[in-house]
Amino acid sequence: MPQMITIDPITRIEGHLRIDVEVDRGKVQNSWSSGQMWRGIEKILEGRDPRDAWIFTQRICGVCTTVHAIASVRAVENALSVEIPLNAQLIRNLIVAAHCLHDHIVHFYHLSALDWVDVVSALKGNPKSASKLAESLSPWPGNSVKELQAVKDKLASFVNRGQLGIFTNGYWGHPAMKLHPDVNLLAVSHYLQALEYQRKANQVVAILGAKTPNIQNLAVGGVANAINLDNEATLNMKKLYAIKGLLEDVQRFVEQVYLVDVAAIGAMYAPWLSYGAGVTNYLAVPDLPTDTKGTTFDLPGGTIFDGNLKTTRLFESFNDPYFRDNVTENIARAWYDGDWTRHPYEEDTVPAYSELDHDGKYSWVKAPRFDDKVMQVGPLAQVLVGYASGHKRTQKWANWMLKTAGSVAGAKLGPQVLHSTLGRHAARAIRAAIIVDTALEHWQRLVENIGSGDTDIFTPWTYPKGEVQGFGFHEAPRGTLSHWVVIEDGKIKNYQCVVPSTWNAGPRDEKDRKGPYEASLIDNPVADPGKPLEVLRTIHSFDPCLACAIHTLDVEGREVSKVQTLV
Repeated sequence: MPQMITIDPITRIEGHLRIDVEVDRGKVQNSWSSGQMWRGIEKILEGRDPRDAWIFTQRICGVCTTVHAIASVRAVENALSVEIPLNAQLIRNLIVAAHCLHDHIVHFYHLSALDWVDVVSALKGNPKSASKLAESLSPWPGNSVKELQAVKDKLASFVNRGQLGIFTNGYWGHPAMKLHPDVNLLAVSHYLQALEYQRKANQVVAILGAKTPNIQNLAVGGVANAINLDNEATLNMKKLYAIKGLLEDVQRFVEQVYLVDVAAIGAMYAPWLSYGAGVTNYLAVPDLPTDTKGTTFDLPGGTIFDGNLKTTRLFESFNDPYFRDNVTENIARAWYDGDWTRHPYEEDTVPAYSELDHDGKYSWVKAPRFDDKVMQVGPLAQVLVGYASGHKRTQKWANWMLKTAGSVAGAKLGPQVLHSTLGRHAARAIRAAIIVDTALEHWQRLVENIGSGDTDIFTPWTYPKGEVQGFGFHEAPRGTLSHWVVIEDGKIKNYQCVVPSTWNAGPRDEKDRKGPYEASLIDNPVADPGKPLEVLRTIHSFDPCLACAIHTLDVEGREVSKVQTLV
């Protein structure tokens, strides 16, 4: 007899997500993904000056602020045919690269690792044997016996005081937890160390963006980072070398800890290389542009259909018609007025809430489609596109990951294993290595360009009369993000955001085709329906980001309620 399990809310994500699954004979037979918040930023932007849109769209999310800012200014620049200076392009690239590194490190260690790592089991770990194991895999200096003993003592003090803090309420001792206590001890140690390195990445964002979250340095036409090497208040060599040092620190952590942990843990959970594939149509967009027009990129993007790497087709520019003409959204199963499928330029955002109905409407998330196909977005999509198209950095780090994980598992692994729950984690680590290498290269280009005497950061422009349309895309940490704007006489007539978690978390469409979250859960094992850890593993592998978390306030600003989840 099928058993319905509802997890609401899914925790260790951004925003409010509900997952319903039917489980029978120890496997997921059916699933539904429901976004539980209405965004509404699109309505707020109507009638406003397009120059201000990037400030507002950063407030879509409390984590993904930078990515919406970038996509927004690109959309307005696309509509106005504005070409930005090279310095502005490279400064933007450094910001989005650093934000991505921060996000990827936080995702694996602080949002997802606890689905695989048994913190309580780490108390049984032996620091000496754990250190020996770690040294066989990596030269990281933080793997010493002294370091691991200190972590074990700290964890024991939490337990002895009954104060597990951030580790409270985990599914410790779950039958799906398979790691040896020594590996768990190593992972907990790296969890704590990762807090420092995600901070270093975010420092880069703050130095260039003036603050984070919600950077302040962008402008339609460039950036506001005045460049004067002789002025302490502007972007100068002192600040640039601080950025370089921070990126180099993060690079060491990514190469010596993050990549190694993902390879080792993935190999130790080898069966999960066959779970969670779901939708194998992939969509990624190119990013980290190397020219002022957005026609050459250091990160490739394109499409793959049916998991066949030979079908890869690349996007060529910020104005690529293949991307522009093929994106639509469907609301047949979402809480909006109507049941249409429309291009973003033609959409509206009219809420029409009803009771959750698995056979009808059940989510605030729309259902995006590309060329009328369900697509998975995220680091896996970009890694597969890069691997198939011969991108050298992607092939280098993907081959390293497959070889290292295969060595630990005692098996030869090919790129086909990446179509899985663990494959998404592997791809995110691979992408972090690619991006930190590329960021340091772009830092060098920025320094050399400034050294040549070029200090331009902004291109002047004016609004045309009448109506213009534009779109801007960005390969955000969670995947393909695009903003679409219709401008009439200098005011926003329509604005739509098609975000990564809309592509992945979307509900069924008018043809009853499941979204990527829903499809990825089918046939996943569930050992204990009362503790559906395996469901969380697959959902967390996408790094869900539904919307910004909120408090309920009265008109005087006093908090009315606070809800705490125990899952």
